[in-house]
Amino acid sequence: MVFKRLMQAMGVGGPSVETVLSNPNCRPGGYLEGRVHVAGGDHAVDVEYVALGLVTRVEVESGDSEYQTTQEFQRQRVTGPFRLEAGQRHDIPFRFEVPWETPITDIYGQHLHGMTMGLRTELEVARAVDKGDLDAVAVHPLPAQERILEALLRLGFRFTRADLERGHIYGVQQTLPFYQEIEFYPAPQYARAINQLELTFIATPQRLQVVLEIDKRGGVFTEGRDAFGRFTVDYATVDQTDWATQLDGWLRQSIQKRGLFF
Repeated sequence: MVFKRLMQAMGVGGPSVETVLSNPNCRPGGYLEGRVHVAGGDHAVDVEYVALGLVTRVEVESGDSEYQTTQEFQRQRVTGPFRLEAGQRHDIPFRFEVPWETPITDIYGQHLHGMTMGLRTELEVARAVDKGDLDAVAVHPLPAQERILEALLRLGFRFTRADLERGHIYGVQQTLPFYQEIEFYPAPQYARAINQLELTFIATPQRLQVVLEIDKRGGVFTEGRDAFGRFTVDYATVDQTDWATQLDGWLRQSIQKRGLFF
């Protein structure tokens, strides 16, 4: 009996948890729906809660070093306390809200290199937390984000990778503790002046904030520098603008201000 109690305290023979998503695809500001299946083990337990958390990998700069860490950025409890008898099955439906600032992981059916995203299920029994299930999630761009991406592709930019940086962008309304940078190789017409272009989206329910950073090539007598552009896209009027023309104009103006030409 003592051995059995010891094994129970260690979690042996305890409940198991599995989450099944109705659809692993979503957009920022949308929802993930599904059911959490909790199966009782070989003894009855008091479950404190079952929670879901949206997690991803974030890069953190610390002094001269850089490392990656797992970051939970949205959390939702789907149950309060309940008694789970031995062998009993408990099914919990859920509707999980996806934050508007959630990073994009997939574009035009292709996974964005460098991105990871998952919905983690957490079950607590007697102050012992079991993070036993992680389901991959694909986050697709909003229509307004698609318009900006399409414009860059029309100009000839090519995706390279994406990452998440811990921190906040100055002057931008931001609620999450990190932001996404989607990196592009320069289009041929800008290649002599630009090393790389980085794109950041910060979405809200009403509008999309867009931040562009270009890494400029240095000349014989000039040092390469970064330049930033920031603008806001209104969801209601996004289709009324030729974004390729707008972006091309900003890029050329920014490059020429630094004395660099095509």
